[in-house]
Amino acid sequence: MSSILRKILQEHVQTPFSPCLNPARRLSRTRTNFRWVSSNRTHLCSESVWTGLPLGAAFTFCIVSVETRVQIQESVRGKDVFVIQTVSKDVNTTIMEMLIMVYACRTSCARSITGVLPYFPYSKQCKMRKRGSIVSKLMASMMCKAGLTHLITMDLHQKEIQGFFNIPVDNLRASPFLLQYIQEEIPDYRNAVIVAKSPASAKRAQSFAERLRLGIAVIHGEAQDAESDQVDGRHSPPTVKTTGAIHPSMEIPLLIPKEKPPISVVGDVGGRIAIIVDDIIDDVDSFVAAAETLKERGAYKIFVMATHGLLSCEAPRFIEESAIDEVVVTNTIPHELQKLQCPKIKTVDISMILSEAIRRIHNGESMSYLFRNIGVDD
Repeated sequence: MSSILRKILQEHVQTPFSPCLNPARRLSRTRTNFRWVSSNRTHLCSESVWTGLPLGAAFTFCIVSVETRVQIQESVRGKDVFVIQTVSKDVNTTIMEMLIMVYACRTSCARSITGVLPYFPYSKQCKMRKRGSIVSKLMASMMCKAGLTHLITMDLHQKEIQGFFNIPVDNLRASPFLLQYIQEEIPDYRNAVIVAKSPASAKRAQSFAERLRLGIAVIHGEAQDAESDQVDGRHSPPTVKTTGAIHPSMEIPLLIPKEKPPISVVGDVGGRIAIIVDDIIDDVDSFVAAAETLKERGAYKIFVMATHGLLSCEAPRFIEESAIDEVVVTNTIPHELQKLQCPKIKTVDISMILSEAIRRIHNGESMSYLFRNIGVDD
């Protein structure tokens, strides 16, 4: 069983999210109306059970033609089913496993099917770029068609992705856990400055800075945004030669090409701890470049904090060889192997908030407690 699933199951029974919660109110409905389902990629140890409620018996396997097949080996008719899926290295197979599990529960007459997807895959492809497509919208459509009635996720790359669904979506936040880590694990954090590695992430940095009562710095310049979501990119000429304008005097004005200024840091980081915040760490080149820039400007210690640690390819090696002192990510994505390769990578457990969200949804309670003090820009 993956670490996040094991902790969610433990927290769901043993520890309430808030001390004000009455333990007797946990799972107030009959427990026989509740079922967990997970794939082999999440449920690696089939004999592990949740105290008081066993994990649903679902078996995922590949047949000879390399197709994924799911067998749910107990009745889910009339039950509230929660399907948890953590994204593995093979993201496409992970998605198909979840869709097939959801559809299997739907055709087995489950009363409700809630997907628990801590990291929403393809969330970075939420805008039209070049002649591509908005893949996040496709993902949302497939999940709804498969039979999901509710989705729990965390820190979507863009909050507007919620609008792609025609079912309720609870976009939980990991920032309270990351803020707590800063306050408890960085002794001299009062001498820190929150850094946005590009202007696009300035709002997130501002939110952290205001809550910690710290200053903010923004890195701006040509070394940033190598894969910017802001660039449309459709520069090719039309395939058919135009015969002329609609009117001889009409001329369509064109935008002036962008020229990024030399890299600079807006804000003082000299003699300070620099804490770079973002939502996803995948290709770490931009983070490494930002750390080098901050070192040159006088920062004596550099932390990188993000919700989702994809850490693809050679990311652990690049981090180990860089000026970054510590990378802090949550366990929305399994990264045990990357931690063995790079001791600088630390993990913050967020299973508690997922567990509490599941409890509230199953009991029909309000979710507003989990979103208190969260602003529009958070």
